[in-house]
Amino acid sequence: METMERSAAAAIQRAIDDIHQNIGEAITIDDLARTAMFSKFHFSRLFRQVTGVSPGRFLSAVRLEEAKRLLLTTSMSVTEITYRVGYNSVGTFSTRFKNSVGMSPTTYRERRGFAPRITDHGPVRGGHAAIVQGEVVPSHDEEPGTVFLGLFPDTIPQGVPARCTVLERAGRFRLDRVPQGTWFLLAQSVPHGEERVIGDAPPTVAAHGPLTVRGDMILSNVELRLRSMRSIDPPVLLALLDARRIALQRMEVRTPQEETA
Repeated sequence: METMERSAAAAIQRAIDDIHQNIGEAITIDDLARTAMFSKFHFSRLFRQVTGVSPGRFLSAVRLEEAKRLLLTTSMSVTEITYRVGYNSVGTFSTRFKNSVGMSPTTYRERRGFAPRITDHGPVRGGHAAIVQGEVVPSHDEEPGTVFLGLFPDTIPQGVPARCTVLERAGRFRLDRVPQGTWFLLAQSVPHGEERVIGDAPPTVAAHGPLTVRGDMILSNVELRLRSMRSIDPPVLLALLDARRIALQRMEVRTPQEETA
């Protein structure tokens, strides 16, 4: 069984490597399945099991992550970047970028990756609100740093979180006023002193879910164990640098027991 799992993981890794090496090409799910040497149906099912998202969603996330990098590190125009990352329409690229990252490509470049503020969806409709609380456990081989936590509809942290908070370091957290639904709790941590930097080293991340929230329930003892991001993890698309800056300046950060977003 372990041999089969390793074989499947290696096949998915080949497909992900192919995505990164041919990001500007018109890659299809059929192409990726052939690279992995599986049928399209079997490949799609295995890919979701290994990464948590569909091949198409992963491909889109990788393309947008590369677009973010090019916007911050080159003078290429938005049109040039559109085609470099595999889109045929500037309008489609710009719309997907804004929906995923939270701002347009031009604004992202102007603000050097900073969002004006990361907020959640606001008041809960219908009067029902749950509580999700637990602990972020630090990685043994990483220095403790600022931690961003957010509840998202799937394993790609993009767009507006249902609820979010910032911790100065790993430890206890509490999210109040959590709306009903099925959520993934995702975290990213960066060392103190690097809150304003987009570095080359892989970030430290954690995930827990899916969490099904109903009514006024309280979900306790939720544990997120931080680890280095792997190539099979979907990219982090949300513009997180402003959350880091806010935490660094301690402008809006309260204690973990009090803080909600």
